[in-house]
Amino acid sequence: MLRAVQARLRPKAPLPGQKLLGPLLVLVAWALVTGVGWVPQDHLPAPSQILGAFSEMLHTGYLQDNLIVSLARAGLGLAYGIVAGVVLALVAGLSRPGDALFDGLIQVKRAIPNLALIPLLIMWLGIGETMKIVIIALGVLVPIYINTHAALQDIDLRYVELAETISLTRTEFLRYIVIPGCTPGFFIGLRLAATHAWTALVVVETINATSGIGYMITQARIYGQMEIVIAGLIVYGVLGFGTDALIRALQKKVLAWRVTMS
Repeated sequence: MLRAVQARLRPKAPLPGQKLLGPLLVLVAWALVTGVGWVPQDHLPAPSQILGAFSEMLHTGYLQDNLIVSLARAGLGLAYGIVAGVVLALVAGLSRPGDALFDGLIQVKRAIPNLALIPLLIMWLGIGETMKIVIIALGVLVPIYINTHAALQDIDLRYVELAETISLTRTEFLRYIVIPGCTPGFFIGLRLAATHAWTALVVVETINATSGIGYMITQARIYGQMEIVIAGLIVYGVLGFGTDALIRALQKKVLAWRVTMS
């Protein structure tokens, strides 16, 4: 009886392409309302016009050039934020002095929106690439730290006692107890961090940028090119969706040991 209930409650594997159902329904509704004229074309261009804008930008290389710049900014900010978040989480999670020193600072940063830091960072770092990457990294750091730190604190004390009993070295303790214990929390933070990275990118690419998807959208707004504005937003959406899908696939592969042990 218990096994039957567990089988029912066990989450089923999603069907291929299942998560695309929502976006496809929105696309159909979009085509419908623009096709019958319920929404003016200058407010919401038809999907065919967006495809035309994509085709033209791909043909000229305008989209690829700006996309490469955006990917570089987001990638650097994500990398720096992940490294900083993991290191701080390990220091705070594995030592009381580290926890006393860093946890309060991160909690304060958590309460301050990144947008509020932009004027200060502009005065400190200028309006170049460094400021943009730092803003993205700060947005990534917090969810990585919070979730990794929480996972470290939730490690079962029985495993710590077992490590002491069998006299594991510090390296072995990190390898066999700490890393497996905090990895699930890290991946939760990583999914949130990727979202924060793209959100921060949208903002910083509208601040004195001369390239990037945000710059492309800003220029299109100035010249009233609604189809390019929407095309840029679609690119952001695809990047966010694709990044989350990649992280989920990596999480499933890395944490496969949890399934085999359950």
